[in-house]
Amino acid sequence: MAIWNPWRGCHRQSEGCRYCYIHKGDARKGIDTDQIVRTEKFYAPVEKKTSGDYKIKPGQTVYVCFSSDFLLEDADEWRGECWDMIRERQDLHFLFLTKRIDRFMQCIPKDWGDGYENVTVGCTIENQEMADARLAVFSELPIKHRNIICQPLIGAIELEQHLKGVELVVAGGESDKNARPLDYEWVLSLREQCIRTGTHFEFRQCGTYFIKDGKQYKLAVKDLGSQARKAGINV
Repeated sequence: MAIWNPWRGCHRQSEGCRYCYIHKGDARKGIDTDQIVRTEKFYAPVEKKTSGDYKIKPGQTVYVCFSSDFLLEDADEWRGECWDMIRERQDLHFLFLTKRIDRFMQCIPKDWGDGYENVTVGCTIENQEMADARLAVFSELPIKHRNIICQPLIGAIELEQHLKGVELVVAGGESDKNARPLDYEWVLSLREQCIRTGTHFEFRQCGTYFIKDGKQYKLAVKDLGSQARKAGINV
């Protein structure tokens, strides 16, 4: 895998952003997250070695804009070049997540058609309100590979009606001293919806405050991922 952040910075979009790790990390460094800037790695996918080979080796999944949102309004003038690089690197698979799925059609290249084979789009939701609003749009878009990311999951979600064509649903809790609790029953409900529709499911991380069988536990951040894996509920 490789990470490509062509720009950095973001603006809070909905309740799921309240304790965003990007904003928290920037605050510790004295960085204004609301200032959107291109990074020195903007052209990373097409950078080459002196041998002429690409620095990012073929066959990898490239995680795009994990310090921002690929559909962010502030980046409209730069996104076209990114699509050019994605088109050039057909030997890589690019994945980006967004809370701005409503902007998708105005952000795609002219030759998008029914989607690029080497691009996966992940729609991020955190509660039923956002599921209803975003997934109604997401389900109708021309995308070949689509995921739904329920992280941070801050409430029970019914999304079964939107799972047609979805390759993966991811669930995970919030990691913060002020984090909202994650109820294991919400996670299991999503899993059952995925089983009924034949959709892959992954439980990525517990929340700092984790409710199971009616009892709340406080977990260390370093253990959130490992505890989720120990549950053994991925499908």
